[in-house]
Amino acid sequence: MLARIVASYEADPALQQELLQEVSVALWQALRSFRGDGSLKAYAARIAQNRCISHVAKAVRAPRQTGLDDEMLSDLEGPEEAVVRSQQRQVLLAAVRELPLPLREVTTLALEGFSHREIGEALGISENNAMVRFSRAKASLKTAMNPKR
Repeated sequence: MLARIVASYEADPALQQELLQEVSVALWQALRSFRGDGSLKAYAARIAQNRCISHVAKAVRAPRQTGLDDEMLSDLEGPEEAVVRSQQRQVLLAAVRELPLPLREVTTLALEGFSHREIGEALGISENNAMVRFSRAKASLKTAMNPKR
């Protein structure tokens, strides 16, 4: 779950690994302050989201390096279906990265299988607000992924 949340914020595989380590350390340090108000999964997801947001904010402030395109080709070898599925996942992640932050937070948690109630709990918003944000995010993703329609 943590790796997928990290991947929704960072495209570079090397930086993903570095960010995942940062998230893991932050989670380890924060576990002692876990009060048990909600699920541990939601608590861990919130910490990962916050660490990823900090990472993105720091990257935005840093000068941008020119280099490889953000579009990552699949490095999977195997059946054609696995390659297509991997490329679709990359397109989805790229589209999720383009969402505004409130919609991105809800979307990454929904993709992890969180219910609207759990999303609201993890982000400190109401269940209804989580549903509204996710509906808006889905509409934005449909537009981004199917621009011809």
